[in-house]
Amino acid sequence: MATRSDGTEPVIAHGQVYLRAAERSDIPLFVRWFNDERTTRTLAVVAPMSIPMEEGWFERTVAAQGKDGYHFTVCLLADDRPVGTIGLFDLDLRNGSAGLGISIGDPADTNRGLGSDALRALVGWAFDTLRLERVWLEVYDFNARARLVYERVGFVLEGTQRHAIFRHGRFADVHLMAVLADDWRGRQGAG
Repeated sequence: MATRSDGTEPVIAHGQVYLRAAERSDIPLFVRWFNDERTTRTLAVVAPMSIPMEEGWFERTVAAQGKDGYHFTVCLLADDRPVGTIGLFDLDLRNGSAGLGISIGDPADTNRGLGSDALRALVGWAFDTLRLERVWLEVYDFNARARLVYERVGFVLEGTQRHAIFRHGRFADVHLMAVLADDWRGRQGAG
């Protein structure tokens, strides 16, 4: 079992990371991350954000936690340092599905397997604890590296929305990917 630096065992963890609820003290860090083009170029964020804007988002997220989604801060097990965000949205418990969003905040923390670990932690929790059947996400066509990560974790391409967004001076395709509970469990048992 994974153990944090204080010796406690996190509720949701995999590999190098654990997930915890976002705290008000995370807001300045989130604003720094989401005002960096290197972080947001592959996200839905298109304009700078402020502390008051993020405080409003935080209040709405806390009120909605567990109702229509879950939002978590991704932290390193080794030292509890926050490295990103991950969450479920459009949570549909009746039909057993949810969308997934993820970001690694500081570009220096990318390419270290932290995103893959966070994905495995959240998707495993979504299937095992929430008893979801399907977790889906969207990835932009210019984010090939993320698509490879999603495929390695078990997501498969379900379809493409052609020219669905305008980014970086051009229209781009949005790929819809998903993983099903049985497929996920089969992969976990095989590896």
